[in-house]
Amino acid sequence: MQGVLSGFTVGVTAERKAAEIGALFARRGARVLFGAAMHTVPLPEDGELAAATEEVLAAPVDHVVAVTGVGFRGWIESAQANGVGDRLLAQLRSAEILARGAKVRGAVRGAGLVESWTSPSEESAEVLERLLARDLSGKRVVLQVHGDPMLQFREALRAAGAEVVPVTVYRWTDPVDLPALDRLIDAVVRGEVDALPFTSAPAATNLLARADRTGRGELFRETLRNKVFIACVGPVTAAPIAAAGLPYALPDRARTASLVRLVADELPKRTGK
Repeated sequence: MQGVLSGFTVGVTAERKAAEIGALFARRGARVLFGAAMHTVPLPEDGELAAATEEVLAAPVDHVVAVTGVGFRGWIESAQANGVGDRLLAQLRSAEILARGAKVRGAVRGAGLVESWTSPSEESAEVLERLLARDLSGKRVVLQVHGDPMLQFREALRAAGAEVVPVTVYRWTDPVDLPALDRLIDAVVRGEVDALPFTSAPAATNLLARADRTGRGELFRETLRNKVFIACVGPVTAAPIAAAGLPYALPDRARTASLVRLVADELPKRTGK
């Protein structure tokens, strides 16, 4: 496996674990270009998360939708830091918890809670479908979101008669190092990047948006479509890529190691290098 990506350049757009992901590709011989496409901003400091937690604690909860592992853990950690962690866990323990995927299921269990169901596809739409199959009239649904406000998800629940309590743990902004992202976009446009693996939908969304905002969108997309192997860790991550009409591949498991293996296996076949 070592050296299989020698002669190839891989762009890494992740912020979290960028060094780890880059090392996995470098170990296989790839040249790695880093350009974080977004920055995750925690909200505990401004009081918004604390206020949402108090709203959750104000009345019994019927259903909890846990969307991301890092977001769910961040929520529990923030509640513990504010002295309401035990109360929050007791409140959530009395509710049905639905997890959008294996990572968030791990976070739920790590908090000492037990989920009632995990989405096999790891897609929010499947979680929504599961909820809407129930009688939600008068039910209180807590929705832990991570950056994306999930407005359509909320409206569908409200239309079914539920009271929705959104809990936003993080927001996404432009990356701290915008020049690095711009250099990565330029490298793609010049045909110097062979593969772009994505581990989050916000990174994919903001990468495309940044190219558009800087007048390189059309050429950037054309280059991605014809010259770059795009790999997404799972269907949720792939959603903005699919919406842009770009081809992509998915690994057999939604894991970073599987994503790296996919690129290592497929890139040499597709380019003939």
